[in-house]
Amino acid sequence: MFMEKLKIGIVGCGGNAIVKHLPALMKLPDICEIVAFCDIAKDKAYNAAKKFGSSDAKAYSDYFEMFQNKSIDVVYILLPNVMHCPATVAAFEAGKHVMCEKPMAHTVADAQLMMNAWKKSGKQFTIGYQNRFRPEVQALYRACKADELGDIYFAKAHAIRRRGVPTWGVFTNKALQGGGPLIDIGTHALDLTLWMMDNYEPESVTGSVYYKLGNLLQATEGNVFGPWDPGTFEVEDSAFGMIKMKNGATIILEASWALNILDSKEEATTLCGTKAGAEIRSGMSYKKDELIINRGHLGHLVEEYISTTGTVAYSDGVSTDPGFLETKQWLEAIINGTKPLVDPEQAFVVTQILEAIYESAETGKTVYF
Repeated sequence: MFMEKLKIGIVGCGGNAIVKHLPALMKLPDICEIVAFCDIAKDKAYNAAKKFGSSDAKAYSDYFEMFQNKSIDVVYILLPNVMHCPATVAAFEAGKHVMCEKPMAHTVADAQLMMNAWKKSGKQFTIGYQNRFRPEVQALYRACKADELGDIYFAKAHAIRRRGVPTWGVFTNKALQGGGPLIDIGTHALDLTLWMMDNYEPESVTGSVYYKLGNLLQATEGNVFGPWDPGTFEVEDSAFGMIKMKNGATIILEASWALNILDSKEEATTLCGTKAGAEIRSGMSYKKDELIINRGHLGHLVEEYISTTGTVAYSDGVSTDPGFLETKQWLEAIINGTKPLVDPEQAFVVTQILEAIYESAETGKTVYF
């Protein structure tokens, strides 16, 4: 049990740190302070330390050196996907609690090394699936736990953008990211769907991966983040998978940054159960995130719309930002010795399925677990 503030160290001071994690940590001054910042571009670490750090915060360009700082309790790994494993393993070996951004890793082999290091360390570990903390997602999870949908035997995990290719950072760099939209946004949709179904036992995966639009100059027209460079687009632009679970349930996963389709649905899920169905609508085609539950009732087919707009569930002054709620729950889990909401064992299965989709697409064969 921590009697003093948790001391936080940040590895990777890019956009994810600046936009999501650091502002959330700054809202919890009573339980944490950020004392160390690391980035291969040391000026980024210095600038972040000046803006978000404690008065004596230090800047580093080498995370091994930073991990030698014994005052650090918790490390945030906010690096490109292929760097998650070595940094996380090193942090556990140095005796730190670890929050690693999604996905856990770009390969199952790396994810297993991270799991081994975690279990050996005795420390806390979680992965950055902040969408679990959205209010409509929490409402659907409660409905699933209460068996309101019954046996969920078919589901869709949606991560589709019509034109939403990220044009910053290293998103289209295969050597650093390990993949494109499947591993970037598909991972969120799959995490939500598995979590709702409470089913982490895949039997087989069949996948298709496409490199169709990324290298076409005309396809860049209308991209919400501006034109991308077709010459540096090394990852897939869309990927699809059919996942058969051991209990017979089926999940369809769809992920794309660029697809000629009208409906852009992202960080969303569709669930079909024996008692009712449910759909979370979110993404660029929707003005607001909402949950819709459908069922038969009083001789009619009915839909129940649950929207976060205009609710009175939260009192004034309490943030409902998923990134903040994720951070608060994670730090309190460390302080209280409880399990974080995002269990590494669950995140590991997500990585297994994503890798199987890539493997199936490459070999043309179904992957069996």
